[in-house]
Amino acid sequence: MKYFFYALLSGILLALGWPTYGFPLLLFFAFVPLLYAEANIRLDEAHNRKWKIFGLAYISFFTWNVVTTHWLYYSTPFGGIFAVLANSLLMTFVFLIYHIVAKRTYFGAASTFLVSLWIVFEYLHLNWEFSWPWLNLGNGFSEAINWVQWYEFTGTFGGTLWIWLVNIAIFKMLLLYKQHREKTIIYRGLVKTGLLLLVPLLISYAILYTYSETEESIEALVLQPNVNPYTEKYNTNDTRIGELLTELAENAITEETQVVIAPETVFADGTVFNNFDRSEASFFTKEFVRKHPQASFLSGISMYNRFQDPSLVTGQSNEIGPGDWYDDYNSAFLVNANDSVHFYHKSKLVVGVENFPYQEVLRPILGNVMIDLGGTVAMKTTQKDRGVFELNQGELVAPIICYESVYGDYVTGYVRNGADFLTIITNDAWWGNTQGHKQHLSYAKLRAVENRRAIARSANTGISAFINEKGEIVSSLGYEEQGALLGQVSLNNKLTFYTKYGDYIARVSQFLALFIFLFAMVKWKRNRKV
Repeated sequence: MKYFFYALLSGILLALGWPTYGFPLLLFFAFVPLLYAEANIRLDEAHNRKWKIFGLAYISFFTWNVVTTHWLYYSTPFGGIFAVLANSLLMTFVFLIYHIVAKRTYFGAASTFLVSLWIVFEYLHLNWEFSWPWLNLGNGFSEAINWVQWYEFTGTFGGTLWIWLVNIAIFKMLLLYKQHREKTIIYRGLVKTGLLLLVPLLISYAILYTYSETEESIEALVLQPNVNPYTEKYNTNDTRIGELLTELAENAITEETQVVIAPETVFADGTVFNNFDRSEASFFTKEFVRKHPQASFLSGISMYNRFQDPSLVTGQSNEIGPGDWYDDYNSAFLVNANDSVHFYHKSKLVVGVENFPYQEVLRPILGNVMIDLGGTVAMKTTQKDRGVFELNQGELVAPIICYESVYGDYVTGYVRNGADFLTIITNDAWWGNTQGHKQHLSYAKLRAVENRRAIARSANTGISAFINEKGEIVSSLGYEEQGALLGQVSLNNKLTFYTKYGDYIARVSQFLALFIFLFAMVKWKRNRKV
């Protein structure tokens, strides 16, 4: 029973340390109860170790997942349940593999393996088709952005490493004290833990108070139409949307405004890609820009391209019938004063909603199980490069669409392609007024620090916001408010260390995890032969 309590305690601490309601200091010792339980079972018990470890770890990670991401249920009950159960299972497998290796090697190697393997797991969650990096540990400091200004060097994997190092230092202190019962072990352990906590904090605050934002900036106008995605969005035609966006923008625009930003798929009728020039989206945005030639108009739009040529079919094409296909796009477009139009197609897709993962294998088994989110059930078509848009005066902007903003290394692609500032266009009302949309906004602050780029965020139902290069929210428009938000975004063309080198911590961790695993297995086999 005590081990069950330890496992549950770890899950509760992880959940209570998570943004946007928790206190991140708890993350620094949240894994200790579970690690302590595993060590006692591994060292003291003779039977059923693996199943017991598996069960205890699952209790911890299920508790964490269900408390922090239960809001997924409001958009899709099946998807929410699947995400919680599957992600808890994956985390449990990581811990179980650590348990297997820990039995075969010494403490230092086992601890290094655990940290490396966890980072590899998070890296996998950023890159495979079942991607769900929402609970990557480094995200846990999004509401304590002053603590992690050094993310410009490490990205969120630096935060993951920090959390694990402190947890393992506390865990080691407890194990040594249990073994030797000497108070000096506690004193030394507390000093070591204190240094592990304080040194990164001091570095972060030193960066914070010495960092100066670039002086060059432009005025941007963010629109928040507040259209309910379930009851209004797909039942409101693009003419009405165009009128609403124009009205909101006209009430707030000034002669200094250089870009107007509208949210993801706000033009939702489904525009034929090749006929964009004859669409309502084209008409309203071009008319607005003609009236305000100093401004560009950036907006989200739902588009498709239907065709009968088999040579155009890709793995992301949707089949209507024999010899009839279409590509479906969740896109951003930009209209300039010279009537030029630029497009970007969302390329980090929501699993099960916009992307059927590993469909070559799963479709014959599961059939079409795409999840219905207010009418969005088709496989989306993506693009390879991270396109940037050029404004009238030559400024370059990143058109980040919704879920893409959760991916740190992915966002650096826009910046390496020249983006002077970032926009995020999104629709966060699928989850209702829960922690979901708050966490999504909060994670955006991490992208600002990693790249030292200001952000203008347009969310259909909120929260729209301006975020500066330090990750601080300068101004915002609340959830379910309709309106427009005017603000300044700084322009920066310098590349941070993280922007240049991306998730190098994860790449090093892959090598370490593999090396230690092979070392532990070979050593164990040799010992068995002796």
